[in-house]
Amino acid sequence: MDGIVLRKTRKFSGEMDCCSNKKMEDCIESCGSGKSGAGKKMKNSRTLASDALPLPVGLTNKVFFILFFTASYFLMRRWREKIRTSTPLHVLSLGELVAIVAQLASFIYLLGFFGIDYVQNFITGGNDDDDVREEEKFMSPVPKEEVAVKSSAPQVQLKGISLGDNEDDDIAAAVCNGTVASYSLESTLGDCARSARVRRRALEMMTGRSLDGLPLEGFDYGSILGQCCELPVGYVQIPVGVAGPLLLDELEYMVPMSTTEGCLVASTNRGCKAIHMSGGATSVLLRDGMTRAPVVRFATAKRAADLKYYIEDPNNSENLSLIFNRWEQ
Repeated sequence: MDGIVLRKTRKFSGEMDCCSNKKMEDCIESCGSGKSGAGKKMKNSRTLASDALPLPVGLTNKVFFILFFTASYFLMRRWREKIRTSTPLHVLSLGELVAIVAQLASFIYLLGFFGIDYVQNFITGGNDDDDVREEEKFMSPVPKEEVAVKSSAPQVQLKGISLGDNEDDDIAAAVCNGTVASYSLESTLGDCARSARVRRRALEMMTGRSLDGLPLEGFDYGSILGQCCELPVGYVQIPVGVAGPLLLDELEYMVPMSTTEGCLVASTNRGCKAIHMSGGATSVLLRDGMTRAPVVRFATAKRAADLKYYIEDPNNSENLSLIFNRWEQ
């Protein structure tokens, strides 16, 4: 027995010597491959919720997606025809009944499909994720120490504290005396609504007039930041009406109109109705361009009238054109 024990010990020590002569990477790689293979066998042996489907999950999803949209399209076509022919919608044919059943069945499946992953995790108890994390931890090299990088951008301060920690009146006073730029309030305060309120207060301080008649609250100033309006101090409410349909070039258009002029939308709507009843309008684009005309300002109306009489003289048109063309850019 002693001899047998010694031979087994020598064999074991030989294997350890052999392993010590190899690189540690080879040993770790062989051990890792063994663990991953065992993990795959364990995953394949677990029961999944999708195993109850008679077809593969991907093919089953495609079938029910096609069935859902096909049934929906068929029902919409049938109901549109019933509306045109004034047929009651509750009167159903055999094909419509089959389409409704198919639509409900596919909807129930698709609704339950999004919970399959949750059910699988509930059945497995999250062991798959633990195995994957253990394998990645064993196989991945030791990560280097990460160094946090902080932003070195200087913060705007007022009265020894951050600008946002000050009162609105103090910030508005700083805007008035030029200490804080008005255009930089959104970036320094980080609040578009407060920036508009501070800028509005600064404007009241500089002009000595109240802006109470201009609405301020109830508007999303962040939606216009860098888009359509700079340096906002409020907003103006204008009612929007719609006229139409306007039949133009065999196409119908609904025309939105923002105005405070009474009867403007109503008269435009009557015009659209008259155009539609007469068969529609046809448009032709002759030229697409932009025109510019000079503006001359005089100190008195007498001088402006003198220029009017001067322009009406045909003999002066050529001389006047040369003068104006020299000013065009």
